[in-house]
Amino acid sequence: MRAVEAAEVAPATYAWKIKAEGLKVRVGRRKLAVNGVDFELGPGVHGLLGPNGAGKTTLIRALATVLRPAEGGLALLGEPVGGRVDQRRLRRRIGYLPQTFGYYRRFTVREFVEYIAWLKEVSKEDIPGEVQRAIERVGLADRAGDQLKTLSGGMLRRVGIAQAIVNDPDILLLDEPTAGLDPAQRVRFRELMAELGRDACIVISTHLVEDVATACTDVILFDEGRLVFQGTPDALAAAGGPEHVGDSPIERGYSALLGHDSGKGNW
Repeated sequence: MRAVEAAEVAPATYAWKIKAEGLKVRVGRRKLAVNGVDFELGPGVHGLLGPNGAGKTTLIRALATVLRPAEGGLALLGEPVGGRVDQRRLRRRIGYLPQTFGYYRRFTVREFVEYIAWLKEVSKEDIPGEVQRAIERVGLADRAGDQLKTLSGGMLRRVGIAQAIVNDPDILLLDEPTAGLDPAQRVRFRELMAELGRDACIVISTHLVEDVATACTDVILFDEGRLVFQGTPDALAAAGGPEHVGDSPIERGYSALLGHDSGKGNW
């Protein structure tokens, strides 16, 4: 594998936190779910948008170091992934929420987030304060003592976000984070992402165009494992016209770039 070389400068001096060059990632032995993509991502909130089966989850898992690149290069925070880098040290600086995350049903909210903080090697003296801060940020301070088995699906998703941010990560990877959240909770989520994105590189994988339009400063559009578009939400909106499917400009831009026009049916 051709690895992206680690930056030979202090982390604070390079603009990108994630860099991919010709990145290919397989699911199983044969299926190439990410097929030769190139991009650089710095601080901010980046939306990873695309239809189901586009390769978004596979890419997120590769960025989380769960999957190894099959070909090409991937570097996180100046470190090449798949080489001799200390994965454990790198993962301490990453927050990750998969589409479905495992948890112990009898753990309370606080116990579960504390457990994840311990796994991420947050210092013992910092764990209580960091856990409380993460729980408060997702609006679950009043449910901190409740067992996870008693929570609704939307509340569990917020617990998932809390465990992803408890280590104050430099890279935050969220796969369909707003699933199950009500409209007010979505607004608070977007505000939290804007706050965290001032310093961290946040990648939000979603199929909901409205989340990208309101929460993200940058959009990556994926289709069939390839990068179709990267730019601002305004640039995505400008790609469409009245002949394309969608109720909003950004939806019409999405349709135009994926080749979905009024003559090809709904998507």
